[in-house]
Amino acid sequence: MDPHLLRTYVTVARLASFSEAARALGYTQSAVSQHIAAMEADLGLPLLTRRPVAPTPAGERLLEHAGALLLRLDAARADLDRFAAAPRATLRVAASPLALHARTLAALPATGVTLRGLPPEQVPVAVVTGEADAGLVDGIAAPSDPLPPPDVAPLAATGVAEEPLAVLLPAGHPLAGRAGLRLDDLADARWLDAPDAGIPLDRLRAVHGGPAGGGFRTALRYDGTDTRTLLALAVAGHGLTLLPSPLAASVPGAVAVPLVAPRLVHRTELLLPPGAPAEPTGPVAEFTRRLRG
Repeated sequence: MDPHLLRTYVTVARLASFSEAARALGYTQSAVSQHIAAMEADLGLPLLTRRPVAPTPAGERLLEHAGALLLRLDAARADLDRFAAAPRATLRVAASPLALHARTLAALPATGVTLRGLPPEQVPVAVVTGEADAGLVDGIAAPSDPLPPPDVAPLAATGVAEEPLAVLLPAGHPLAGRAGLRLDDLADARWLDAPDAGIPLDRLRAVHGGPAGGGFRTALRYDGTDTRTLLALAVAGHGLTLLPSPLAASVPGAVAVPLVAPRLVHRTELLLPPGAPAEPTGPVAEFTRRLRG
């Protein structure tokens, strides 16, 4: 399967238009049509309906594979490009919002840094495709346990920080006076779901181990990456949220109640391409040493 043709197919399916795909890819519309026809001839299946432009059932199944296939190809190219690349004088870091805290920020070099905030699942992608030299991701885990490895391409992951967790409650909440809270106490509460800015509710359901899809109801979903908005929503009473204790403890108008069971921590990990940093000096090596020191 030709990856160039596959990229064309994914773009047409995403934009639902041959002409829009041609503009996005810099091809003529005729070339795009030829790419799709060549793929369909190779596979012996129709992949797109033409009016309207939409994937067929076989095309939908191909889309399920296409993202991972193209990402691995991009990762392989970026990995090989590093062999020929000159040492970088700057540092590009991709980070999930909750991975940016005192320890990780203090480790950044004084100059030459580009810091890019991304949803957690996009951070490994940025590293493997060469858009970032290093990544910082976060999640919840048992003490000293690693986070689940990203399912994109090989990456070297190193734990750099672990913090206790707390539930952020409005000051007048009935549970605000508790000395500690268990997840069992909170499964029926109303929660904020902010998968790009905080800890996804799906992760809480998984560690709680309740019935599949049960508990931790979403009162409000926030699709941004700004932690200040997440905190303001919690203070305004739109739902509970679980946060690293140092962050939760500093929110005016709210109370941070420690999570006491199960035993979980907020973990931050550094992601690097395999073998990086190759040079003994440079911004990536300096950043890595500071985080591990």
